Amino acid sequence: MKRSFCAMLAVAVAIGLSLPTRADDKDSKAVLDKAIKALGGEAKLTKPQGFSWKIKGIISFGGNDNEFTSATTIQGIDRVHSQFEGEFNGNKFIGVTVLNGDKGWRNFGGMKMELDADALANEKRMIYLQVVPVTLVPLKGKGFKVETAGEEKVDDKPASILKVTGPDGKDFTLSFDRASGLPVKSLATVAGFGGMEFDQETTFADYKEFGGIKKATKTEAKRDGETFFKQEVTEFKALDKIDPKTFDEPE
Repeated sequence: MKRSFCAMLAVAVAIGLSLPTRADDKDSKAVLDKAIKALGGEAKLTKPQGFSWKIKGIISFGGNDNEFTSATTIQGIDRVHSQFEGEFNGNKFIGVTVLNGDKGWRNFGGMKMELDADALANEKRMIYLQVVPVTLVPLKGKGFKVETAGEEKVDDKPASILKVTGPDGKDFTLSFDRASGLPVKSLATVAGFGGMEFDQETTFADYKEFGGIKKATKTEAKRDGETFFKQEVTEFKALDKIDPKTFDEPE
């Protein structure tokens, strides 16, 4: 009798311990599905071959605010062509970063270089941190693990938090407005230009519709609590075709 009771207790404990895992999977899927629907729906988000957008904003270095513009074309989470133009201390700079699968290049201020392994890994992470909030669909793929991580308030509104483990094994969190389902904040550890790591908090606001897809048009990022950039989307397009040469090594 005693053995039977112990066996039943063990089964009950095992079942009790397994339930939160299944519930967590269900809850995280519900949050993600609601968010994808809020952005325009999975069919709308997966149909394009890629996306492009243009941005204007202010970036802060050493306590100085500098205006910049950028134009980005992305395909998946491992192909990107991004051009950055800005003025720093009265000097104009143009920077181009290209990632094409396991190869990458950067041309900044006329100095061209191929990305080494560390720089390539950092660039891949920065890309998926940018792309994931735009469509969220990559989170349903094999490279990402998603689980619930509680709740918080963003702009005094309740938000559900998902913890995401990326293809590189590194974590970040995404917060979703409980009412609309839209992504409103991300928190991730990122590497700066000198390789130093920062805790970057990025907020997404002022969603607008572009061809049936909603996109946050105002984004602000803070690194270790200090404002790093504020930017506004001036153009956003879903692309049916992308010239493969877009992701060739820059001139």
